[in-house]
Amino acid sequence: MSEIIDWIKSKLNVEKKLVLIYCIVYFFWGLGMNWFGIEVGIAKFTYWWQVITCYILYMVPISLLLRNLPFHAQYAYGLVAMAFLEFGGYAIESSYAFPNNLLDQFFGIRNFSLGMALFFALYFPLGNWGVSIIYKSLIKI
Repeated sequence: MSEIIDWIKSKLNVEKKLVLIYCIVYFFWGLGMNWFGIEVGIAKFTYWWQVITCYILYMVPISLLLRNLPFHAQYAYGLVAMAFLEFGGYAIESSYAFPNNLLDQFFGIRNFSLGMALFFALYFPLGNWGVSIIYKSLIKI
């Protein structure tokens, strides 16, 4: 057990600049996705500040843990993380799925959370890729 804790600590022990970039990118990404979900009538957070709890407090640490893994591994582990988040969010009604939304129409109402988890699992490899590009470009300055 202590090996796992040491591994987690080593992965989360990064430069503060990197964490700040993750937080900024994921915060605006979350605001944008919440806005998009509302505009097209798919889903939304019950409260705007859930962008902070979901994208920064949940997704940033997971992204840091997964960032040096291959794309497929980041996606697979991200899928597990997002499945718990999506299932929990809709179960406790902190997220709201609009009735008869596009995903429900296309995949069926029973597959909504699965579809959301499959989509949002891409955030980990794509977010890590994007943040690494931003971070490397800022390091050169």
